[in-house]
Amino acid sequence: MNRIIGERKLAETPFSAEDARETLRKMVLARRFDERAIALQRRGWMSSWPPYRGQEASQVGAALALAEDDWLFPTYRSNAMQVARGVPISDVLLFRRGRPEFHSDHDVPNFPQAVPIATQIPHATGAGMGMHYRGDENAALCYFGDGATSEGDFHEGMNFAGVFDAPVVFFCENNNWAISLPQHKQTASESIAVKAGAYGFEGVQVDGNDPLAIRETVGEALDSARRGHPVLVESLTYRQGAHTTSDDPSKYEDMERDLPGWRKADPLDRYESWLREQGVVDDEFVERAHDEADELLEEAVEAAESIEDPDPHDVFDRVYADAPPRLRNQQAWLDSFLETNDVYELDH
Repeated sequence: MNRIIGERKLAETPFSAEDARETLRKMVLARRFDERAIALQRRGWMSSWPPYRGQEASQVGAALALAEDDWLFPTYRSNAMQVARGVPISDVLLFRRGRPEFHSDHDVPNFPQAVPIATQIPHATGAGMGMHYRGDENAALCYFGDGATSEGDFHEGMNFAGVFDAPVVFFCENNNWAISLPQHKQTASESIAVKAGAYGFEGVQVDGNDPLAIRETVGEALDSARRGHPVLVESLTYRQGAHTTSDDPSKYEDMERDLPGWRKADPLDRYESWLREQGVVDDEFVERAHDEADELLEEAVEAAESIEDPDPHDVFDRVYADAPPRLRNQQAWLDSFLETNDVYELDH
């Protein structure tokens, strides 16, 4: 089943006007968060950032499809999805500053985000199998990019899910670029979704720039997964910026981008215009959404900055119960370095 560029009226969807407005508010917050995070990284406030501009509809729509007790298995670019789900923005920022990922005491069922490509896919499948064995009624949603489908973890996770009827939705956000490699250079398949057939379950494509289509499609997929039928959802979207703040897309941006205009269109502009046509939002609402987003971001940055810097020795904790000689030698070197250079005292 494909759900691509559905030109529907709001009344023809399963969502209310308030659902539609909530989606826009969260998309505005996601866009402003991405812009603010890039600015913070550029001034050295945090080490790196994976921009997701152009993918807000995909991530927000999928997040809003999750039930309260469903588990999200994210990766490094799914920050909009995590925030839309309820993970505190300050937690995401602190993680990018080298702190523990879950600093605040929230109860969002959210697995730690995976930075290695595709490693979260077997994790999600294993968790889903555990849910199935225990008779739980929830499901897992595993987020990954199109580049992850070239990893062995993708095929192993999909195969196990198909064999053991794991309640998992594999959510592939296909932005056409695995860093600098376009989709046609990493797979000969006509789509990512079609790969699901090899593992005995359904694969669907959806317009990743339509947040309500995403929310509806992922919601249906989660319902299917809870009945023991995993689903692969391919969200067709486009990465408007760099792979990360250390990437230079100008090195490869002249490569042929044979994508339809709807896929490269700005999802926030498109959705806002559609809601205006439906009479669901007006200038006042949109302006308030931007103001509220900026206030939340300011509070999040202040909260992150209020956290004391960790002791450099913390890096050695929770690695081994009994530190091996090599680790003890590294800690001794750090002690000597800090004492000689007064680095710790100068930074504090």
